[in-house]
Amino acid sequence: MWGIVKEEKVEEEEEHFTPECKFKECVFENYYVTYSSILYRQTQSGRAWYIGINRDGQVMKGNRVKKTKGAAHFLPKLIEVAMYREPSLHDVALQSPPRKTPKTSSDSPVLQNGKKDPKSKTKTSS
Repeated sequence: MWGIVKEEKVEEEEEHFTPECKFKECVFENYYVTYSSILYRQTQSGRAWYIGINRDGQVMKGNRVKKTKGAAHFLPKLIEVAMYREPSLHDVALQSPPRKTPKTSSDSPVLQNGKKDPKSKTKTSS
């Protein structure tokens, strides 16, 4: 069963999937979803046709529905909800491997731009 746009109205269902059954789904910041037709647009302005349902529950003409109107806003139905507990910093510290302590500067020569520091060179007598 597929929803289709035909003759400026959204039909109930179609047995076969056709280009009229393709819709673009857009999610707004308030989590409402709109569906616009991929195939049909306004002839003059190029604005997309949206699926909309009026107060009586009847399907509205696609060219009369705008994305900002409540008739075009739908709430998605959650299929599965997974709740995860956010780890605290204490849990992360316990699970992390122990850190290696850095070597002191006396153990290794100091590097500047990939070269040994001239101050740290030992004097050699010639």
